[in-house]
Amino acid sequence: MDKRPIVGITMGDPAGNGPELTVKALTHREVYDWCRPLVIGDGRVLEAAVAIAGAAGWTVRPVERVEDARFQFGTIDVYHQDLVEMDKLEYGKVSPMCGRAAFLSVRTAIALAMEGKIDGTCTNALNKEAMNLALAPQGMHFDGHTEIYAHYTHTDKYTMMLVHHDLRVVHVSTHCSLREACDRVKRQRVLDVIRIAHGACREFGIAAPRVGVAGLNPHAGENGLFGREELEEIAPAVAAAREEGIQAEGPLPPDSLFPKALGGWYDVVVAMYHDQGHIPLKTVGFVYDRDKKQWKAVEGVNITLGLPIVRTSVDHGTGFDQAGKGTSSEASLVNAIQYAARMSLHRRERMEDGGEPG
Repeated sequence: MDKRPIVGITMGDPAGNGPELTVKALTHREVYDWCRPLVIGDGRVLEAAVAIAGAAGWTVRPVERVEDARFQFGTIDVYHQDLVEMDKLEYGKVSPMCGRAAFLSVRTAIALAMEGKIDGTCTNALNKEAMNLALAPQGMHFDGHTEIYAHYTHTDKYTMMLVHHDLRVVHVSTHCSLREACDRVKRQRVLDVIRIAHGACREFGIAAPRVGVAGLNPHAGENGLFGREELEEIAPAVAAAREEGIQAEGPLPPDSLFPKALGGWYDVVVAMYHDQGHIPLKTVGFVYDRDKKQWKAVEGVNITLGLPIVRTSVDHGTGFDQAGKGTSSEASLVNAIQYAARMSLHRRERMEDGGEPG
């Protein structure tokens, strides 16, 4: 019996670099050692991506059922859906057609995972503008992947984790205005995120995770001098977590917390809002070669925690400026697939032992 988990990989926005990154990632033989990869999207888009990526000898094999996939190195199994009119596809352009295709690929991946037909999911980037242009006529709107997953899995308590090697960051809020993000810093939400962060680290094999909790205001509020959120919301949440046995510390000034996390003081950082967490991680994960005028590293994994299914993702956008050129780095996607495989195996083992899947 093949014990490798089946990981569904969404193709991302067809006008972006997701399809070609998928092809490049699957040319890494170790990916097939970790899992049985199944691309979810339009097979014709992947056929075009094979040529763009320069994957000579690779073939795309559309399937209508997961059971029909072969998972053989050299062949890309695609859970095929007719989503894209290829003669209308323009790389690097915002398109409702492509936004719809990316959204439906994600929705299909979620459904397959919820039905137990695949073990985990890994998403390429979608373009939020394109997606919402497509969804607007139906009266629908999503801020991003995280919210799509929460909606279709009926999940209330969830958060985003970014990972680059040993630096892990989770967020109290993500896709909202900075004004709203400040209003979302509430004791219960902060406590929920600390719990989720602690549980995720345990899932990664860290026996006693150390959780560093950032403050919201400069200098973590300076005892109320620059704001009272630390005193009234964050500190009580940290205290409650410690009473539960979680090794949490904070609120701490973010500008010193992140260097300490990089130095190994903490296993995970709880950030209060989107950019507070994203900027430090991308500063170390995204490396631009100024002499060659190109990115030499675009690393990092985005993981949605608190869901009943596994979801990891690349930690970058659709790369419209590079789409169709075959020059994009697949490092982030390879890392994301590895995490999806690892988390899927962990959940399976927990269920076999009689525990909860999460």
